[in-house]
Amino acid sequence: MDRAQFERLALEHLDAVHRMALRLARRPEDAADLVQETYLRALRASKNFEERGGGVRSWLFTILHNVFYTQAKRRSLAPTLVGEFFAERDTGPQPGESSPAWDLKSFDWEQVDERLKAAVESLDEEHQLMLLLWGVEGLKYREIAQILGIPIGTVMSRLHRARKHVVEALGQETIADLGTPTREASHD
Repeated sequence: MDRAQFERLALEHLDAVHRMALRLARRPEDAADLVQETYLRALRASKNFEERGGGVRSWLFTILHNVFYTQAKRRSLAPTLVGEFFAERDTGPQPGESSPAWDLKSFDWEQVDERLKAAVESLDEEHQLMLLLWGVEGLKYREIAQILGIPIGTVMSRLHRARKHVVEALGQETIADLGTPTREASHD
C-alpha cells in the first residue's frame, strides 16, 4: 500500500488505537508514545501489508500489542531509579484536564458505571485486554487471536472466564440495575 492509502486507511482507526494504547499504558503520555511508535512501524511496513482476515485495524492492533510488550520487557530489564520506584502511578486525567471523548460511537471509559469499571479492572491485564478488544472494540474471536498471536480456542476460553468473572463480581442484582444487554458472541 502506498503512503496515501496508508494515511487514508490507517488514520481511520487512530481513535481506536489510541483508546487501546491508553488502556494498556494507563498514562496519556505513554499512550501517545505507543500510538506514535505503532503508526511509525506501520508506515514503514505498509508496502508489505497484505489484506488478511482482520484488515488494517487488526494489523494496527497487532503492532500496538507488540510495541507495548516489547517496551514493557525493555523496562523490566532496565534499572529503576529510586525516585521512579517510589513515585505514584498516574492513572487518570489531571485536574482541569478533560477526559477524551472517543468516537467509538461515543464510548467513554470515564462514563462507565463505577461498579462495572471496578469489576473489569479487577481482572488481570490479559483478561482485561481480551474483554476490551471484544466488548469495546467489537473485534471477532479470530481477529483477537491474530492480534495476540494465540489460538482461537484460547481467546474463547479467556473471554469466557473474563465475562464470568465480571458477572460474578457484579452480581445479578447489579447487572439488572445496570440494564446490561447480553451480546451474542461472534465466532467469525
